[in-house]
Amino acid sequence: MKHSIRTRITLVFAGMMALMLLITWFVNSQFLESFYISEKVKTLERGYQEIDLILEEQHEKGESMTEGFVTDDNYTYWAQPYGADTAEEGELPKTLRKLSEESNTSIVMVNNMEGSAVMFAPRGEFMEQQMQRYLLGQSGKGYETIRETENYTIEKRYDRISKNYYLECWGFFSDNETAFLMSMPVAGIQDSVRLSSRFLLYVGTSVLIIGSILMLVLTRRITSPILSLSRISEKMSELDFDARYTGDAKDEVGILGNNMNLLSEKLKETIGELKSANNELQRDIRKKEQIDEMRKEFIANVSHELKTPIALIQGYAEGLTEGMAEEKENRDYYCEVIMDEANKMNKMVQQLLTLNALEFGSDGPSMEQFDIVELIQGVLSSAQILIGQKQAEIIFEPDGPLYVWADEFKIEEVITNYISNALNHLDGARIIRIQAVKEEKEVRISVANTGDHIPEEDLPKIWSKFYKVDKARTREYGGSGIGLSIVKAIMEAHGKEYGAYNTPDGVEFYITLDCSAVSRRYEN
Repeated sequence: MKHSIRTRITLVFAGMMALMLLITWFVNSQFLESFYISEKVKTLERGYQEIDLILEEQHEKGESMTEGFVTDDNYTYWAQPYGADTAEEGELPKTLRKLSEESNTSIVMVNNMEGSAVMFAPRGEFMEQQMQRYLLGQSGKGYETIRETENYTIEKRYDRISKNYYLECWGFFSDNETAFLMSMPVAGIQDSVRLSSRFLLYVGTSVLIIGSILMLVLTRRITSPILSLSRISEKMSELDFDARYTGDAKDEVGILGNNMNLLSEKLKETIGELKSANNELQRDIRKKEQIDEMRKEFIANVSHELKTPIALIQGYAEGLTEGMAEEKENRDYYCEVIMDEANKMNKMVQQLLTLNALEFGSDGPSMEQFDIVELIQGVLSSAQILIGQKQAEIIFEPDGPLYVWADEFKIEEVITNYISNALNHLDGARIIRIQAVKEEKEVRISVANTGDHIPEEDLPKIWSKFYKVDKARTREYGGSGIGLSIVKAIMEAHGKEYGAYNTPDGVEFYITLDCSAVSRRYEN
C-alpha cells in the first residue's frame, strides 16, 4: 500500500541508516588528515607569532635575543637553573619551553647580526644546518609545501632516517635578522591520539545530534498518531469523550482516528443525555426524601411541643367561658396563664424560623470586628432582673477589650443562650463564671455554672432540635430545646468550635472565635 505504515517505517529507517553510514565514511576519508595537518599548522603559526612578538619587544628595549640563556661553544642554549623560580623566567625561554613540552616542537633560532643562536632541540646542530640549506634554497626532495608567506614557509617532509613525517616551519622573523626553523613530528603518538580523539568527538557529536533529531522527528511523526489513538481509547474506556484525534494523515491510522472521533461524539451525546436525566432524577428523589424527612420531623416535634401549651390555653379558655373564674383575681390568673403559654408558643415558632434559615444557608454570618468583652457585658446588663430572681453570682473579670471577627448579632444570640441556659440550670453555690481568653490566633469564650452534671451519654445529643435532658425542668422555665441547636447552626456557619463538658462542680459551655489584630494593642 502507498500509505502503509510498515512500508514507511522500513523505508525511513533503511534510508536513515544508509545516510548516516555514508556521511561517517565520507567525512573520515576526506577530512581527517586535513584536519590533523591543519591543527599542527595552527600550532606552528601560533608559536611563530608569539616568538615574533617577544623578539620585537626585546628589540624595542635594546635587549639581546640571548638574554637569560646559558652560552656553550659559541652557541646559546636555554637552561633552567635548578630550583629557580619560573615566575622570574623570561618570556622567550617560557615560550620555547612551552612549545617543546606541549607540542613536541624543536626550535633553532640564529641572529645574523648578533652572531648568536638559540637551540631548543635534541639535534640542534643538525637542525641549524638544515635551516641554512632551506634558506639557501637547497631543500632537496620529499617535501610538500603546506603554507607559504612573506616571512615563513611551512612544509611537510619525510625523514628517511627516522621514517617519520615532520612539519617544518622556516624563514625569518619580522626583524629580518633572526632566522629560525621549527620542526614538529606529524605522527607523534600522544599528539596524534589527542587530535584524532578531538576530531572524532566533533564528527561523532555532530552525527549523533543530527541523527537523534532526525530520528526524534521522524519517529514522533509516525508513532504520535498511534499513541494519540491509544490515549483516546483509554479515555473512552473511562467514559471520557472530550479527547479528539487531530491528525490529517490519509493512511489507516487517519481513517481509524476519524471513525473514533465520530464514535466518541455519539457516545458522549448519548451518555451525556442519560447522565443528565439520571442526575436530575436522583436530585429530585433526594430532594423529595429530604423534604419528607424534614416535614415528618418538623410535624412530630412541633406537634409534640405545641401539645402542652395548646392544651393549657384551651383548658383555661374553657374555664373562663364556663364562668369558673368569677372573681377578678382568678380571671387575671387564667389570663396570665393563657398569655404566658401563647408567648412560649410564639418564641418557639420564632426560634424554629431562625434555625430553619441558618440550616438552609439563607442567613449567613456578616463578618465584622467588635469587642467581645463589651458584648458579654451588654448581655449581662440586659439579664440583671433574671440574675436577681435566680440569686446568681456572676464572675466575669476581663483584662480589657478583646476584639474578634464574627457576626456580632448572631454571637450575641449564642452568648445569650449560654447565659440563659446557665441561669435555668443553676444550683449548689449558684455561681456563673464567664471567661474570654485569647489563645494564639483565637479567643475562647466559656460560660460555666454550678449545678447538676449532664450525663455523658447525653452531651452529644443536647445540640439536637427539641432534645431535653430534664423535660420537667425545661418545661418549668419554658424551654423549647431549640436554643442549643441555634448555637450549633451559628457556630458551624462561622466554621468555629463549640461544645460542652462537665466540670467538678457543674457544666461548662464554650465557643471559639477568630482573634482580631486590633486587640494586640491592649497586650502587655
